[in-house]
Amino acid sequence: MSLFSQTVRKYSNEFMNIGVDAAALGMSNAVTSHTSDVNSGYWNPAGLVHLEDNQLSLMHSSYFANIANYDYAAFAMPLDDRSAVAFSLIRFAVDDILNTTQLIDEQGNINYDRISLFSTADYGLTFSYARRLPVQGLNYGINAKVIRRIIGDFASSWGFGLDFGIQFQTPNEWKFGLMARDITTTFNTWAIDEDEFSKIQGAVVGQNQELPETTEITIPKLQIGISKLIDFNYDYTLLTSVNLNMRFAETNDVISTSFASINPALGFEFGYIDMVYLRAGMGNFQNELQFNNTDQLTFQPSFGLGFKYSGIQIDYAFTDIGDQSVALYSNVFSLKLDFSIFR
Repeated sequence: MSLFSQTVRKYSNEFMNIGVDAAALGMSNAVTSHTSDVNSGYWNPAGLVHLEDNQLSLMHSSYFANIANYDYAAFAMPLDDRSAVAFSLIRFAVDDILNTTQLIDEQGNINYDRISLFSTADYGLTFSYARRLPVQGLNYGINAKVIRRIIGDFASSWGFGLDFGIQFQTPNEWKFGLMARDITTTFNTWAIDEDEFSKIQGAVVGQNQELPETTEITIPKLQIGISKLIDFNYDYTLLTSVNLNMRFAETNDVISTSFASINPALGFEFGYIDMVYLRAGMGNFQNELQFNNTDQLTFQPSFGLGFKYSGIQIDYAFTDIGDQSVALYSNVFSLKLDFSIFR
């Protein structure tokens, strides 16, 4: 039996904001303006127009002391010299959770054979389309997203949303980008199995007596970026990038008002002969309240390495999805394959 309620929660689908591609994560996600490969479908679909051949991207990472696994796969292809498409899939899950709701039977006996396993998993499937505009250096892209979230046999949901992005490059190669996420507000509608949920209620008497919200709204987010690539003696390059990540809510971000909050991110990439890359970044600037009721500015640093040869690129990032607590840092690896290697 499924049950729907009418309450609304305004924050959801945060797994879609974690980020993909170790190269981007190593730069603290400050890539909105210059992303130009298969991973642009996630960061800014307008960047897909720079593809010269088909590309495939894969990534795996573990968070929260390897409790949660994050997997990502994407494929992109140019349609012609003015447009491109991409498909991507994200899975963020905690697997093999012990279900002890039936551990004690009606007679009060403990039976460990009644313990089962379940998973809670979030899926995001995205279709991206990008096209060059008649204005030199100006591109746009659109994402259509389908969200699927599953909590064992207890509940599941479907959600749908749209993203819109643009990029612009000046004649002197300054790059600007804008990414508007969930521009229509992404809605998730949950179906809760009342019978399974009642087992949780019976397992903890006097607690969890109310059904959770079954309608969620993901409010829009805006990301604005600017970047510049500098060449040194042909062999060396330095890419510098800045992002302003805006949420239309009052948060602990370093710039926060009742209308919106802004969180800056800085990213750097030092390259050698377009083969070896060293990356660093700073992001997630927060005003954290201390025990003495004072605010302390904190941030999340990131580091990364990359190696590219003959159409194959392997990237590594040392980062996390929270603050700079050492316990939460994760090692992220990603692989990108350009199909030109087969030609």
